[in-house]
Amino acid sequence: MDVELSTFYARLAAIGLILALGFLLGKLKLISTETNRELTNLLLTVFMPASLFIAFPSEYDESTLNLFFAGLVAGIIVMFMLIILSKIAFNKLWFKGGLRYESQFALIFNNATFLGYPIVVNTFGPSGIIAYCGFIIAFNIALFSYGIWLFERKISVKLLRSIVTNPNIIAVLLGMFLFLAGIQLPSFITDAVGYVGGATTPLSIICIGFMLSRADFKALIKKWRLIVVALVQLILGPLTTWGLLTALHFPIEVIQVCTLIQALPTATSLGLFATKYGGNNIESSELVTISTLLSVVTMPLMILVFLG
Repeated sequence: MDVELSTFYARLAAIGLILALGFLLGKLKLISTETNRELTNLLLTVFMPASLFIAFPSEYDESTLNLFFAGLVAGIIVMFMLIILSKIAFNKLWFKGGLRYESQFALIFNNATFLGYPIVVNTFGPSGIIAYCGFIIAFNIALFSYGIWLFERKISVKLLRSIVTNPNIIAVLLGMFLFLAGIQLPSFITDAVGYVGGATTPLSIICIGFMLSRADFKALIKKWRLIVVALVQLILGPLTTWGLLTALHFPIEVIQVCTLIQALPTATSLGLFATKYGGNNIESSELVTISTLLSVVTMPLMILVFLG
């Protein structure tokens, strides 16, 4: 699966325009913080699950199934690898003071949902989305288990329940079940779900643009420690992912999708998790913003080096 760099950059530029729209809407106060929070909730519970559910073909195909499971296994391996790397890079000895767990979170979990889906679907099309569906199961399980544990430092029934009831995991499993069983839904249902899922790309990018509109860029330049953390995440993630999956001889589609995902900025959920579970929510949000800004430069370079 070749990546045409000119096409990739053109689509990335289109995403950049939508990002600028979200930024402008935020600056003009046409979107409020509360509106953005509600949109984020809808994306995670309605729009994104719809897009993942509809990603599977209507007819059974063994190559599609193999690609899905390859994406799932690769996701498990990548998540496990990043957890180990985060402990090494941001350990107690070398990373003294606060933000140790927040920095570990930033290295492990990137914006695979809001930014990952639109970039994968625009770059790789249907085959890329199937691999992405496998990966996103491993990602969400790790996010809502280890990601929460990083802040709470304990395992609870509520934590386990959040994994089982995650709408994105349910949507992927349900879509895979219908695919394996050869069950075809009526066209009016698939059309309706497709229309809803189609809103995922523009809405998710607009939400990220709004987040950037709230950043104090002059203050962020002085946050050198956050800049270092962001650069480690943006460079080490794709580098190790590409090297490990290539060494393990995964399908090229899976290697490319996972490498592209790891080149994305850190997850916007870092700020949300830090707020909800008692972390440093201010600097966590600043880290997300810095990572997003730096990815404008690092992501095209990573794609050129590993996928070009």
